[in-house]
Amino acid sequence: MSYYNSAAAAEGAGFRPCKRCQPDQMAPVGPAARIAKACRLIEAADTPLPLPALAEAIGVSPSHFHRQFKAALGITPNAYASALRERRARSALTRGAKVTEALYEAGYSSSGRFYATASKVFGMSPSSFRAGGTDEVIAHTVCPCTLGHVLVAASHKGVCAIYLGDEADALRAALKEQFPHARHEDAPPDFAKTIAVVAALVDAPGAPCTLPLDIRGTAFQRRVWDALLRVPAGSTVSYAELAAAIGAPTAARAVAGACAANQIAVAIPCHRVVRRDGAISGYRWGTGRKCALLAKERAEDADNALAPKHAQDPRS
Repeated sequence: MSYYNSAAAAEGAGFRPCKRCQPDQMAPVGPAARIAKACRLIEAADTPLPLPALAEAIGVSPSHFHRQFKAALGITPNAYASALRERRARSALTRGAKVTEALYEAGYSSSGRFYATASKVFGMSPSSFRAGGTDEVIAHTVCPCTLGHVLVAASHKGVCAIYLGDEADALRAALKEQFPHARHEDAPPDFAKTIAVVAALVDAPGAPCTLPLDIRGTAFQRRVWDALLRVPAGSTVSYAELAAAIGAPTAARAVAGACAANQIAVAIPCHRVVRRDGAISGYRWGTGRKCALLAKERAEDADNALAPKHAQDPRS
């Protein structure tokens, strides 16, 4: 019996490859390679590709492709294409392209479809974004709270930032870094009502937020933040569990990134996300504040559990 160190050496000695297992052929394409190919096809297309066409191009059924894509990236092929169009439009507007040029360059099929999503994507009109957001006004104020200081900022649409920290100046600097082109103004006197609601929310983070919010983020980030709003007060969830809840069980790292990108502390409760072993870590405003918020929520739950239950009036 003879042994060879490689298939090439065996072929050189006159042996042929097995016709059944075909070791000389390329290995079967795995799911990761299929998804990578699909992403490249989506990126190269001038207009959105239908799901059946994408599935056929990578050699699987549409339903199987849709499941594999969402499991791998945490979003659907359509959401991936939408995020790609948003990024292209943002890039085109940033370099000064006209709005009409930007929307068609990005791959939008019509101006109506573009304008329908533009406010959510850019947080302002496309023309305002093209001008660098210079006509957007962000009103803000900073005041002491039980966790140090809280900054509350709002656009004309609603609260766009709630920051927690030790120093007022540092919080204001962070706001300007996040919204560099906006015109920053001190909040008007009637903003005191909004501040009171936020301060109460810091003290009782288990209460629902009643303020209008101006939430800005990618499609994936918004899905994560929506899932956070469904986590019950007083409870915690791991990054992996949150990833599974949005249908992306392999996207725990991306979920952690979305939590870190949350600009609206407490109202979007990213403090309820912990490590798999239950350890407290990774809170933008400090792990001490994360522990304090969770402790407040658990105390609220305990108080509610101990509260006397009033007997129902039998006449009702």
